[in-house]
Amino acid sequence: MEQLLQYVWKHKIYPFSGLKTTNGEVVEVIDAGLQNQHAGPDFFNAKLKIGDVLWVGNVEVHEKASAWYSHGHHLNPAYANVILHVVGDADAEIFRYGSTEKIPQVVLPCPDEVKRKYALLKRMDTYPACYAILRDIPMITLHSWLSALTAERIDQRAGLIYERLKLCENNWEHALFITLARNFGFGLNGDVFEAWAKRINLAAVGKHRDDLRQIEAIFFGMAGLLEDNLDDSYYRDLQQEYRYLSHKFGFSSPIQTDLWKLSRIRPQVFPHIKIAQLAYLYHNQESLLSKVLEAKSIESMKSLLQTSTSSYWNNHYLFGKETAIYEKSLGNDSLNLMLINTFIPFLVAYGKHKGCDEFCHRASDFLEQLKPENNYIIRQWERFGIIADHAADSQALIQLRKEYCDKRDCLRCRIGYQYLKVKKTT
Repeated sequence: MEQLLQYVWKHKIYPFSGLKTTNGEVVEVIDAGLQNQHAGPDFFNAKLKIGDVLWVGNVEVHEKASAWYSHGHHLNPAYANVILHVVGDADAEIFRYGSTEKIPQVVLPCPDEVKRKYALLKRMDTYPACYAILRDIPMITLHSWLSALTAERIDQRAGLIYERLKLCENNWEHALFITLARNFGFGLNGDVFEAWAKRINLAAVGKHRDDLRQIEAIFFGMAGLLEDNLDDSYYRDLQQEYRYLSHKFGFSSPIQTDLWKLSRIRPQVFPHIKIAQLAYLYHNQESLLSKVLEAKSIESMKSLLQTSTSSYWNNHYLFGKETAIYEKSLGNDSLNLMLINTFIPFLVAYGKHKGCDEFCHRASDFLEQLKPENNYIIRQWERFGIIADHAADSQALIQLRKEYCDKRDCLRCRIGYQYLKVKKTT
């Protein structure tokens, strides 16, 4: 109910006339304020006229006025500048922090139609819950919302890169490696690949870049995949090389072997194949970060990811189990996904960190040049007439599904606003 009251206040879905405080003073809302998604008052810098006095300050919203005390706002100086308390039930008087001055309160009426629609959205089993109005959304509204969602998703990805950068003591090259490795996990093994990549000593890899066998030894050894006793000459060779390099460089302990998932995934994306591809990539690409930053086209970006494996993996998916010969390279769809999930967010993160808008603009251009992803989320939106024209749109629709629809956060969604919107009365 509190979120719904915030929604009603933000969008002024209440009678413009007749809004009064519990003491009978007329309230004119000139500016409802900027909604705050973090700690502190719900709305900043609101502008109100209460009686004959013009007020500028913050607004707090609660279902019951007594929540002011149960939430501890009377003891928190962050709430000292609250000029109005908006409530559904004025069950208590409230006082400004550090004084005996009462804070004006308004009991905000929520239209019955809004309550009904909101309850329907909350209990609807069909995805998306607002499907009935999707085809009627004005195109300008839809495109504006998709653009905002794309930016939101890329910013989230950039935020994760900053977290990795901090763990790497501001080593951008290692942060890129971790991000790339995570996305080589293609979902199911993403977390394990990230944990593995954090343990890799890239300086040691760099010293042995000219020998693919040694890079494979480091990568497979740190993945905990060289700890069996297999009758396989290549496996035993990697084991021996890893023991030597681990002693030489003092590697940390490898991750647990049983963390890797092999069930419910295609052999082409087995962790062994992905690790072999990463080893091949880092054998051939030196200073990958600088090359990413220099790339001016989609084609040059993809060329950086053109990888294969050592010859052993042409007829293996696992150690010691020979298969038919099949070259293990990344297809075009996989290359596109790696650009969308790794290089493009990295351009944005690096550009914002360095204050260089060029990288951010380039990332945006690349997203609009790449074709949209083809997954179950995108196909679901297509059923209701929302078609992704490019990867920027598909990223937006994925963000919409994961951060709004799945969480039933309809009150922050612009489509949800259209669904709940009622005619304002005067």
